[in-house]
Amino acid sequence: MNIRIGQGYDVHAFGDGDHVVLGGVRVPHDRGVLAHSDGDVVIHALCDAILGALALGDIGKHFPPSDPQWKGADSRAFLRHCDALARERGWRLGNADVTVVCERPKVGPHAAAMREVLAQELAVEVDAISIKATTSEKLGFTGRGEGIAAMAVCLLVKS
Repeated sequence: MNIRIGQGYDVHAFGDGDHVVLGGVRVPHDRGVLAHSDGDVVIHALCDAILGALALGDIGKHFPPSDPQWKGADSRAFLRHCDALARERGWRLGNADVTVVCERPKVGPHAAAMREVLAQELAVEVDAISIKATTSEKLGFTGRGEGIAAMAVCLLVKS
C-alpha cells in the first residue's frame, strides 16, 4: 500500500501564563498550559498522528515527560523528529487536518500562521495543512475553560 493514515489527540490543562503555543505560534491568552514541554496541543496531536501512521507508538514514547531534556522544549523539534522518522522509512506527509477544541483563545485569527509554520517544518505546501477550531458548546473541561485539546489526522504517502 502506498498510503498510511494516522490520528492523534492531545490535551493540556490551563494554568498560569499569558499565552499558549498552538502550531508553533505564540497565541496571547490570559492563561498558559500545564505541560512539560511548551504544551503545543496542535503539534503534539500531529506528532501522534504521524507516529500512529508509522506504527511507532506515541509522542510520550519518543519524548517522555520524565526526561528533563524536554522541559520547556519547543514542540517543533518533536515534529521535525517525527517527519524525519517518516522520511527515513520512505514516507512523506501528504496532508494533515487538525482541529483545536476550546472556548478560548480564538484560533481562527492565528490559523494561517499555524499552517505556514507547520508547512515549513514539514517541507510541504501550505495547502496540505488544515487548521480549524471548534468549541464544545460549554460542555466538559474545554467548555468550562479548564483546558484545550486538539485532534489530528494525517495521510502519509510513499516518497
